[in-house]
Amino acid sequence: MFDGPDYPKALDESIFESWLEKGRASLIPYAYLLIIWDELESKYIPVYTENRSEIQQFARYGDAPDHRLLVAAYDLYSESRVA
Repeated sequence: MFDGPDYPKALDESIFESWLEKGRASLIPYAYLLIIWDELESKYIPVYTENRSEIQQFARYGDAPDHRLLVAAYDLYSESRVA
C-alpha cells in the first residue's frame, strides 16, 4: 500500500489488515482507522477514532509541516477510504 512518489514509503498490506482487526476488536466502539505518518519516527502509526469529525484534527500529508500527518482514513467495517 501507499507505493509511489505521493507517499513517504510503502506500507505492508498485512500490517494494514492487522490494524483493521485491532480496531474492530477494541472494546471502545471505534469506527475509523487513520493512517498517520510520523516524520520524527519515519514510520506509519494507526490512530483509531469513533467520530468522522476527528479526522479533521490531523494535517494532511503533503499539505503541512507537522510531524504527524494524515495519509489516509478508512472505515473499519466497510474498509472504504473516507479521507
